[in-house]
Amino acid sequence: MGKSNKCKAKKQSYISVPSQIITSLSSSSLQSLLLSPKKAHLNSSFFVGHNYSCRRPRVCLSALFLFVLVGLLRLGWNVNALVLCSQSFGSNTGKVGERDHQVLVTSQLQSPRPLHLESEFWKQPDGMGYRPCLEFSAKYRKASEAILNGRRKYLLVVVSGGMNQQRNQIVDAVVIARILGAALVVPVLQVNIIWGDESEFSDIFDLGHFKKVLADDVRILSSLPSTHVMTRPVEEKRTPLHVSPQWIRSRYLKRINKEGVLLLRGLDSRLSKDLPPDLQKLRCKVAFQALRFAPPILELGNKLARRMQSKGPYFALHLRIEKDVWVRTGCLPGLSKEYDEIVHNERRRHPEFLTAKSNLSYHERKLAGLCPLNAFEVTRLLKALGAPRSARIYWAGGQPLGGKEALSPLTREFPHFYNKEGLALPGELEPFANKASFMAAIDYIVSEKSDVFMASHGGNMGHAIQGQRAYAGHKKYITPNRRHMLPYFVNSSLPEAEFNRIIKELHQESLGQPELRSSKAGRDVTKYPVPECMCKRNKTT
Repeated sequence: MGKSNKCKAKKQSYISVPSQIITSLSSSSLQSLLLSPKKAHLNSSFFVGHNYSCRRPRVCLSALFLFVLVGLLRLGWNVNALVLCSQSFGSNTGKVGERDHQVLVTSQLQSPRPLHLESEFWKQPDGMGYRPCLEFSAKYRKASEAILNGRRKYLLVVVSGGMNQQRNQIVDAVVIARILGAALVVPVLQVNIIWGDESEFSDIFDLGHFKKVLADDVRILSSLPSTHVMTRPVEEKRTPLHVSPQWIRSRYLKRINKEGVLLLRGLDSRLSKDLPPDLQKLRCKVAFQALRFAPPILELGNKLARRMQSKGPYFALHLRIEKDVWVRTGCLPGLSKEYDEIVHNERRRHPEFLTAKSNLSYHERKLAGLCPLNAFEVTRLLKALGAPRSARIYWAGGQPLGGKEALSPLTREFPHFYNKEGLALPGELEPFANKASFMAAIDYIVSEKSDVFMASHGGNMGHAIQGQRAYAGHKKYITPNRRHMLPYFVNSSLPEAEFNRIIKELHQESLGQPELRSSKAGRDVTKYPVPECMCKRNKTT
């Protein structure tokens, strides 16, 4: 009877896992986040008569024997009860794959993580005294006067892709305008073909703030002046990758001086990542200071972040396991043959979707660290790094291929699992319905404000948040060392304690510590702002 009750209690704890993955369960998840859990009541029936002295020795001895027996059962049979409960729960959930499920059950049988390891997970990296510093040179400031007073040259840009990709292109558009000495007309956001989002710049970003912050660097206009409205712009569609300021001047300056208006498209990665110091600082100024989200988005994003913060620290996870991610990366989700076939079929129909290194097989990509981590791998990584079971996780990302089944390893091990749909009150997300850029912006805000952040597969959002968190004082950012850690994931003979030790060792230097951009060629300053945009100040300036 004792074993049955114990199993029942364990099973109930699993059933209470929030499952607002695909559909919203906002009221229940919000309640669990904002209200303190009720304390368990002692079973008073066991202690009936505890105020009375024992007048019948035989009854007392029987009670004492029963008490000791129950204690032994709790100590000796607890593991078996856990196994039974986990098996019972597993029969009611989507199967992740028998091997993965067995490993998860095994991991659940480990003793609770020590408190010092749990607190270690929330510990922030040493920022080494780096602070933002964007002092421009005298030469830059002197050139600003002529640039800001100019009325002859205007730059039009059309930016494409998702919200975070558009952010990158807007940063480069400002820098290119500065290089050419031209006024920048507010960038046009190309309608996203995949999501059909027709949002304009001012719908997503605070235009007034954007103009104000850059008032000393580049003249920003909402539209072309009437004197140039009828001018046919010079259009350039074939800017090579990673061009230098010298290339831009030699290619565009004469043409924009003659025609007055230059139109650029497809700016993604067109501007070199290695620029003169002043232009690198301008990049940081745009990315970290000027590009602020529009007030309605900022208000809701901050509101959801406060709800996550209401019970202590929280972890934000950008989980890249949508169908298009598996198709583009040439990787497989690790769920079943059925889902592998879905990915293969989509890739056969659209071979152009596969990005980079198309000659590699899936296994070669996996071993090279080019594949996103699936939910099972993320779960093992977080446990090895000391994430407590009580950790609240904010999940950012699109609908995963496989739905709840794909997420079940995470939700079983970390039951406090939320997304924007689960945190929002009824009606709060309605103004942003069918607006992918708005939703991405809300994910960005809640993720950036988290105590710990991790992206399962880099990407534009992961890179942007990495730079933002560094600029904010090097808030903890976990960079999964996929290439070196994956061989240990497939080694089933490795004891869990040894696995955890190895994973921790592999990530000692991948937790958001200051990292010099200059230590590796071609790094983006908006991802690695040290040393161009951050410095150690010896005195207050």
